[in-house]
Amino acid sequence: MAKITFYQNNKTRLTQLAGFLAVSEVESTPLSSVPALIPASRMQKKASRRRSTTCRPNKRKLLHLPRQIQKRRKFLEEGLTPLVEKYWFQRYDLFSRYDEGIKMDEQGWYSVTPEKIAITHAKRCENATVIDCFAGVGGNAIQFASMCYHVVAIEIDPLKVDMAINNAKIYGVEDYIDFIVGDFFQLAPSLKGDVVFLSPPWGGPSYKWVKKFTLDLLKPKDGYAIFQAAQAITPNIIMFLPQNVDLLQVEELCWLSSPPLQVEIEENYVRSNLKGVTVYFGGTAASSQCGSS
Repeated sequence: MAKITFYQNNKTRLTQLAGFLAVSEVESTPLSSVPALIPASRMQKKASRRRSTTCRPNKRKLLHLPRQIQKRRKFLEEGLTPLVEKYWFQRYDLFSRYDEGIKMDEQGWYSVTPEKIAITHAKRCENATVIDCFAGVGGNAIQFASMCYHVVAIEIDPLKVDMAINNAKIYGVEDYIDFIVGDFFQLAPSLKGDVVFLSPPWGGPSYKWVKKFTLDLLKPKDGYAIFQAAQAITPNIIMFLPQNVDLLQVEELCWLSSPPLQVEIEENYVRSNLKGVTVYFGGTAASSQCGSS
């Protein structure tokens, strides 16, 4: 057990300093034989100051906490699944007018082209008739309709078509788009247009975990079959592909035509983050306008 020596007239102070120890023996020594002691009140102040320093919360984090809670609460109120939470926080990058009533299903959240990139695509085919072969919830079709002569938007899922029509109305371009519920591969022989836009399903968010995204991973058929179906309509083709796509395979596509098509590859960024790769074939690679004036 610890041995504590108390000094006359200072027992109270020393008891406060050594209160956490078990005392077995106490000796009494004249006060005049030892130096002056530090007042207990001062020691208590130092201890409390030390505790307040070590336990002080991060004010910077606390300032943002209520805002984060509000965003999280708003996400839950919309009844969305956890899978799309990441994309919900990017909703204004997907549709700048999201708050006006934009509709998307779960697949639409992670497959729609960000608006900034869709505008870049549309600028390549001003005044053209564009066929959007995998329209989804309308992200690209809306921007094509804003800049092009006419748009044919094909989507096999009728629920997505309803959402795309709703979204086109919000942007005021529904009169410039013909929405068709159907299979692109069955419709391709009867389609006519100046530009074909291809953004086939990438297989969900898991595409990012593949080191090299090969064209056979595209849905519902491999990239070669999709490209050949589009090529039967026009050589002016735009493909929007994953950021980790195998570029050697992409370049091979231009050799499916005789003579080989001109090709241009573009990386697409949103807020300094690489979101995908756009490949322009034929007239879309040669100039910014490929439609009939």
